[in-house]
Formats: sequence, structure tokens, C-alpha cells
Amino acid sequence: MATLKFLLVVILCLAFAFELANSQGLQVGFYKKTCPNVEAIVKKATTDFVSRAPTLAAPLLRMHFHDCFVRGCDGSVLLNSTKGNQTEKDAIPNQSLRGFQVIDAAKSALEKQCPGIVSCTDILALVARDAVSLINGPTWQVELGRRDGRVSILLEAIRNLPTPFDNFTTLKSSFGALGLSVKDLVVLSGGHTLGVSHCFSFGSRLYNFTGKGDTDPNMDQSYIGQLKTKCKPNDVTTTVEMDPGSAKNFDTDYYTMVSKRRGLFASDAALLTNTQTKAYVLSQLNTPGSTFFEDFGVSMVNMSKIGVLTGKAGEIRKHCAIRN
Repeated sequence: MATLKFLLVVILCLAFAFELANSQGLQVGFYKKTCPNVEAIVKKATTDFVSRAPTLAAPLLRMHFHDCFVRGCDGSVLLNSTKGNQTEKDAIPNQSLRGFQVIDAAKSALEKQCPGIVSCTDILALVARDAVSLINGPTWQVELGRRDGRVSILLEAIRNLPTPFDNFTTLKSSFGALGLSVKDLVVLSGGHTLGVSHCFSFGSRLYNFTGKGDTDPNMDQSYIGQLKTKCKPNDVTTTVEMDPGSAKNFDTDYYTMVSKRRGLFASDAALLTNTQTKAYVLSQLNTPGSTFFEDFGVSMVNMSKIGVLTGKAGEIRKHCAIRN
């Protein structure tokens, strides 16, 4: 038994050392010598699209989030299915993602200037940052050096992505399993200040919360009435702004909505069921004293280091949707 425990400790230590080594392979200025204009090239491509269609910022941010939560930040969400093998991109939570053309445009521009050097995964991390900053959100330094994964499996996306129906216990477990803290959880949830959601993601809260044709008591009843005018039972096509009136702006209004029990998702409402996350929500209501922008940059950096491939692991794809 003692020998078994010793071996288990050794395995855990090796796994931690491997993960730490991977994370430490990232650095600001990673391409300083091999592709010095990488950030400028990616920002130009992002600006070209987001300046014309600001609504792209939300799905680009979400794309990075969805990538990192499945197999780590390895660009696997970008891969198309091949020979009948469905990828993460085919999973229902990812079918509403948009903005792949932004990644492709940045990759194409980089391949012309420094072919075979910059990973699609690093491009995705930079695009998410730039898209947020372009709509008056925060910016942060992106450490680079990720390599692209070769594996992308639909079922893993279904199993590992947090859902809008999750309670706090489930959310804490899924974030914690990836090394993210409770603070990261509540801060990254603030990304819901951008974009829209389909009615089916929260429709049960309006019409059939416990299977008895009832509404969710944790949602403001007057808000439920407003949402019912837009979302009919079993509606799978209509979309609603997650942060009404501010869905194109990166701001703290999401926390105001949550504090009033007007977050769209059960996962939003869950932030009020935990002492730490509720305290954070309430602390962001006074805009002059808000720490959200700074906190968001920190949590995005934390997220972007999950399970990265560095060194000789993975590959540098020539086309982001296709394995080499």
C-alpha cells in the first residue's frame, strides 16, 4: 500500500511539472525574432472585420473560451470535421459560433509574412483580446508560444463546456478542474455583457422550470413577462440580448442585471447563490469603483494558459480548419 501511495504521488508530481513546463513555455514577445509584426497583423485583421460588424466581438471571445475549456487552448475548436469524424465545431454549443473568417484572414496574412511560424491557437487568443478592446473593453498582454492540437472530438465539447443551465456547484467544479478560481468564474461570466442568446438556452426558466409549467422563482417576474413577449414556448430561432441595450458594449451592466435577478441563464442566477460570487457582483455596481476591466484581463490570461501545447508538441497548422 505504501508503495502504491508513493507511486501515486510521483505520478501527480510529474503531471504537475509537465503542466507547469507547458505554461512556462508561453511568453510575451515569443515571436519577436521569428515574426515580429504578429500582433499588428492580427489586430489589423480583427479591426477590418469588427469595425464593420461589432457584433462579431462576442462570438470571437466565446470561441476562445470554448476552445480552452476542451483539451485546453489548442485551437481544436477551429478544426473542420473530416471523413465523417465530427469535431468540437459540430457540437451544439459551438454551432452558433461566428467569426472563423477573422481567424482565417489573420492566418493568411501571417503565412505571407512568416510562413509556418504562428499557431492558429495564438491567433485566436490575440483576436479575442483585440475584439474586446475594439469595442471599448479592456486590453491585456497575451503570452504566446502555443501550438495547435491535432485532436478535436465532438463528444468532448458536449461533456466539458459549461452550460447555461449549470448551478454554482457544477460551475465551480468545471472551472476548478481546469485550475480556474471562483473569482475567475464570476469574472469570466462577465463576458455575458456581450452578445445574444437563443431563447431555448433559458426558455425553461420562463415556461417549465420544474416540469410543471412554472417559472423560475430566482428570476425577476416582471422580466419574465418581458421575455415571454419575445420567446414563445419551444422557440429555437429567436435571439435575445444577454445584456439588453448594452449587448454591443463591454461594460459592467451585466452585473447590474444579475443583481436585479435579470441574468438570462440559470448559470447567471447561480452567481447570487454563493457568498464570494455574490459579493463580487455587488462590488461592480458602482462604475467608478469597478475592478471588472482589470480583473477580466487577469482572468483571461489565466484561462489562456489552460492545457497549452508548447515546444515540439502539436503542430503549427498551415490552415486553421485543417490538420497538416
